[in-house]
Amino acid sequence: MLFWEDFHEGHVATCGRYVVGREEIVGFARAYDPLPIHLDDAAAEATRLGGLSASGWHLCCIFMRLAADGFLNNSDCLGSPGLDEVRFLKPVHPGTVLSLRRRVLETRSSKSRPEMGLVKFRFELLDAAGEVTADLVGTILFGRRNPGFRPA
Repeated sequence: MLFWEDFHEGHVATCGRYVVGREEIVGFARAYDPLPIHLDDAAAEATRLGGLSASGWHLCCIFMRLAADGFLNNSDCLGSPGLDEVRFLKPVHPGTVLSLRRRVLETRSSKSRPEMGLVKFRFELLDAAGEVTADLVGTILFGRRNPGFRPA
């Protein structure tokens, strides 16, 4: 079980393997982001994306799946106040294999709630070549291993 104390500034870890399928791209787009670049091969081919591509919002969902499976489900995660940045840097086409890299940018204990600490991360969805397809920065709240302990 991971607690706030287990995260240290500068630490980098990579986890997961997720293959993005064509039917998944189209199904997500039909439900949530019905743009032609996510639904129609011919329309998408005519764009700078070079073919059918996953929605950025779909990539956010894949990020969450990889984060949950990769470390959050094995932690005392207390949620998140939100993301500060979300950038979609490279099209994700059917068959792309993604993994998640996380870097701890900073940690701080909560001043008002000693039982928790905050960790700010940079998350990157990487393709099989190691290129960043999406970049997210946000903070996650974690329980503390020793919630009554306050450093001097």
